[in-house]
Amino acid sequence: MKNRTMHKGVVRYRRGYAANEEMVEQVFEGSHHANGTECIDNRDLCNGGKRDGRDSKGSRDSAYHRENTYNKDDMYEKDDTYQSNGVIQIDGSSRFPWILRSEHYSGSGGTVGLGILSIILLLAGCLSRGLYYSADLYPVILIAAGSILILLFLFLVGTRPQKASERIPMSLVQDQGNIERIVENIFRFPGMWRVLWPLGMMTCFGVHALAGSVSKEGSMDEMLRWSLLGMFTLLTELLAARTNGARWLACGWQMAGGLLVLSGILAVCGILPLPFGVMRTADPEISSAGARLGGLLQYPNAYGAIVGMYALERLTAAARVIARPVPVGRLIAAVLPLMPAQAALLLSESRGAWLATGCAAVAAFALQRRGARLPLLLAMAAPLACAAWLYRQLAAAQLAPAPVPGLLALAGAWAAALLGTLLLCRLWHSGAAKAPRAAALTAIVLAGAAAALMAVASTADRLAAGVGTGVSRLQMWRDALQLWTEAAWLGHGGDTWRNMFRAIQSSPYVGGEVHNGLLDLALDTGMIGILLVAGWFLITLRSIFRFAPQLMPSVLVFGLHGAMDFDWSFTLFWMFFIWLGAWASALKTETEGVQRSGGTVEYTPIRSKSGSKLRSKMRSKSRSLFLRYLPTQSHPSAVPMRSFFHIFQRVTARLIRVSTVMIIFFWLGGTVWLTSRYAVAEVQYRQAMSEPYGTPAQKVHLMAALRSNPNRSDIVISLARTLPGREAESLLLNNLSHSPMHPQIYIELGRLAAQFGEGQQAGVYFKQAIALNRYDSIGQSAALYWMEQAARREWEAGYRERARQTAAAGVQMYERYQLLAEEVEAGNVRNDRRFVLEEHAPGYGENLRRLASASSPSFTPELTKRSP
Repeated sequence: MKNRTMHKGVVRYRRGYAANEEMVEQVFEGSHHANGTECIDNRDLCNGGKRDGRDSKGSRDSAYHRENTYNKDDMYEKDDTYQSNGVIQIDGSSRFPWILRSEHYSGSGGTVGLGILSIILLLAGCLSRGLYYSADLYPVILIAAGSILILLFLFLVGTRPQKASERIPMSLVQDQGNIERIVENIFRFPGMWRVLWPLGMMTCFGVHALAGSVSKEGSMDEMLRWSLLGMFTLLTELLAARTNGARWLACGWQMAGGLLVLSGILAVCGILPLPFGVMRTADPEISSAGARLGGLLQYPNAYGAIVGMYALERLTAAARVIARPVPVGRLIAAVLPLMPAQAALLLSESRGAWLATGCAAVAAFALQRRGARLPLLLAMAAPLACAAWLYRQLAAAQLAPAPVPGLLALAGAWAAALLGTLLLCRLWHSGAAKAPRAAALTAIVLAGAAAALMAVASTADRLAAGVGTGVSRLQMWRDALQLWTEAAWLGHGGDTWRNMFRAIQSSPYVGGEVHNGLLDLALDTGMIGILLVAGWFLITLRSIFRFAPQLMPSVLVFGLHGAMDFDWSFTLFWMFFIWLGAWASALKTETEGVQRSGGTVEYTPIRSKSGSKLRSKMRSKSRSLFLRYLPTQSHPSAVPMRSFFHIFQRVTARLIRVSTVMIIFFWLGGTVWLTSRYAVAEVQYRQAMSEPYGTPAQKVHLMAALRSNPNRSDIVISLARTLPGREAESLLLNNLSHSPMHPQIYIELGRLAAQFGEGQQAGVYFKQAIALNRYDSIGQSAALYWMEQAARREWEAGYRERARQTAAAGVQMYERYQLLAEEVEAGNVRNDRRFVLEEHAPGYGENLRRLASASSPSFTPELTKRSP
């Protein structure tokens, strides 16, 4: 009979991360039976078996020099059913029935569509400043929601139930199985359960928006942000469950990472115009070179962290290639992205990103098998040394070199990195005894020392200039912890820190972000949000640990740097985290596909623990997820009870199916409706700001923007300035219910009250505004100006006692303002907000004192003509 050789497979036995990972070549050679089955002894798949005259020790030694084929060129898709005799009967129809029962969704066209859509969303996040600003979210949300609605419609159309005339019910249980499959098409849909984590966060912010929060606008924006993440999770998990899903996910990762790295490097060299891509500053505590690379994210710290995630993934991939002799072209392709990625990381000059990336790299090195550690160093040495040299050259030019010298430096460093890696690999794989390996180790040590000396120089310069930024962060975290204790379990709602930090800050630091992802989540959603995110992170980490350990360093950077900065405020970071989790799921799916491939395979019983685990895992997948049927052989008297149970199951399955579809449509439809309104408001507001101030056209655009989004305080304040006094006051008071912690609204209300001659009411508003933002010099000076104006109007109207009371309240404001300014000046604290006593404030205070004490005060007109 004719022999047939099947594709190579991978059998991995893990016990933690440090366990042996053995890759055994499986050559299926056997005779074909009449039914197309093949018999394979399990001993050939065990760790201790012998094949072709080679013992297990030889297999372990040779496994290190083989390629880790977690992205295979050929996929195996077979349908299997489990028999009681231990034989796996595999259909030849090339399907993954455990992913989707619908044949409509098993084709390659669906995979291509999901892959393209997911990559488009990821690249849109890269090109839209990391989706940090809410205005950048709206078009991406509309694309994602619209696409999912179309996919859901196609799924419902493609899974029509079979006609009654086409069914041949054999028994009651078989008919119940048809109902079960309909329900499982909904609940076993890939990604249906993983999407619940971001949807849980979305629900938390939605509850805050409905029940009342610090900022309804912030809660709604965060709700839309997490809704987008839920949709992105669903799309990527669908892609991960498809054939060739891992290829699409790997392709998207390379495209996004390459786009971020190359755009930043080319912007520094003056080739690619990238506005705000380079942050320039004269503060040596912020940058020793005077410039830092922010790339497409426009924020160097976040850019450094995300580039570090990409660099570590490429480093582990290159180490797997270097571990065995490969052609030169393949080696160059593997190490090609390393030098620019590491150079972009250094050019960001983010000490937190350097620390997080270094810790993740050390962890990856420590968790590697002993034989795999040296290839990791070989892949890192030359690119890191060349990247450090390039960083020093570009930093000396303050990240603004002439285009030709900049390109020459980039090309030279890149070529040197590739050549150095090739030489190190040649030494490593040479046939000599110890000299080549000793030379390779020496080169690695020298390259690492040189890279450390050149890279740490900037950190030393910044530390020598001062540690004010670090002290400011410690003060932020202390104030944030105190604020968090006020609502430890539920939080205060979206954008809590941005709206409340001015009211509770202990020193005049600048910080619209708390620079700590965990604290930010705790302030917004309390311990409930922390538990949700922690559970999501741990489950994803477990999946990556088991099925894609090469992605572990990137996930560690995501977690470590997120605890030191506000990376998690960038939606793109969560998209990268979701992408890595889906990639691990795709690798798991491919492993299962390889195990299910190759006709009908009969396994002989084995006593190994891994074999029993494999059999129990395969049996559990064949069981129903929801329904447990009664035995088919029973007493005839039980038939009526089974019929009732059958009807109950049918009704329950239909209710679950309908309610699930309705919930999904409500979620997606509501997201599209709300996002459309907010997008229209953003467009109208931008058009209003482009019009001349106070014109009817500006007022029309502002009113249209307010109708679309009545929660935005900036729209309300801009429109109130164009309306008559009482209408403006009513509009501002109504907005206080949406933004009760917005100091500018109280200042506007105080100004209107002062113009009406209501000095006491103006004082109430201004005191509230100062309490919410006491380190605001302009706001304090404006409050004094309008208190003086209110007192003058009351005096001129004949209400002299009211005028004295208003003036006395203004004097108290001035004295507190003066005392606070003196404390800041004498306290030697970091004054990032430049809080000082304004130039005209003493004049306002003097006029208020005269008005409060004299019967006929004399005003100084030159001080009161102009509003601050």
